[in-house]
Amino acid sequence: MTLNISHHGIELTPAIKQYVEEKMESLKKYFDSIRHIDVEVGISNHHHRKGNIFECKTVVQVGGEVIRMEKEADDLYKAIDKVRDHLRAELSDWKKRLEERSMQKGKRAL
Repeated sequence: MTLNISHHGIELTPAIKQYVEEKMESLKKYFDSIRHIDVEVGISNHHHRKGNIFECKTVVQVGGEVIRMEKEADDLYKAIDKVRDHLRAELSDWKKRLEERSMQKGKRAL
């Protein structure tokens, strides 16, 4: 799996980079055929009255499919966690659908 991390409006510190890598690598246990993940972290360019809003955007390539996810939070680490949690749920659901399809194909062959 390849992982590209980009940033805007913030400095990409080694701590942030390591955190993103750990969270995205953890997705492999839910779906092992992830080929590529693009992650963009930074400050949302929307205007907010109560300080900065951080965002995390991802594009995940699994097989021939692409899953996009974007979340915002008042803390960068929370935004990264939100994206990871929603991707985990999406990948788990997708894996179940694929397993159901393969089981249905197996029943048809009998």
